[in-house]
Amino acid sequence: MATAIRTPANSELQLVNAARAGDVEAFGELVKRYDRQVFRVVRSLTDSPQEAEDVAQEAFVKAFCNIKTFEGRAAFSTWLIRIAVNEALGRIRHRQKFPLCPLEFTTSDEESVVELQIASPGANPEELCSEAELQRALARAVHRLRPRLRAVFVLRDVQGMSAQQTAEILRITVGTVKARLFRARQRVRQMLMPYVAGPGRPAPNPVRGQQRAPAGLRLTGPAVT
Repeated sequence: MATAIRTPANSELQLVNAARAGDVEAFGELVKRYDRQVFRVVRSLTDSPQEAEDVAQEAFVKAFCNIKTFEGRAAFSTWLIRIAVNEALGRIRHRQKFPLCPLEFTTSDEESVVELQIASPGANPEELCSEAELQRALARAVHRLRPRLRAVFVLRDVQGMSAQQTAEILRITVGTVKARLFRARQRVRQMLMPYVAGPGRPAPNPVRGQQRAPAGLRLTGPAVT
């Protein structure tokens, strides 16, 4: 029986049904399938890898304890990420203030944690110094977003999820996702304006020297769709 559970051919539904019946090994297989994705999401919402680990572990415990409430109307991964996001947002909301420390993001197609990079290729030392300052400002700006805006921003622009996926995870409408993402991008841009152009600071060159965000992170670009 245990061997069958570990077989890759087993469908997610079979594993979920076994876990609902109390099979710990089946649930463990589900965790192995999605633990990296869950960690990437909560790492983008939390302040440190250690906190992200805590949030992820707590999410897995809650998922196991409440798996009988999973009705299958959404994908199991959506349900699991929803629990993890709610756990992370709960911690954010209970803080008196957001620590102004550098953020690290994990992109949707990478397993490892990577720092938010904005430096342009071929930039001279003076430009690199300015762009490093902008990078820190961007990290602070994301931390200052209200939790509900931050969640949408992270899921859509950092993790690259679709509006539909984001809506299912957060239990809001696609229209609400689009509206919150628009506000989040707008507020991040506003907070970055003093670092992009201002008194004594030239606006970035639209071609060479243009700041860029990592894959999946769009602070400028096409309208929200």
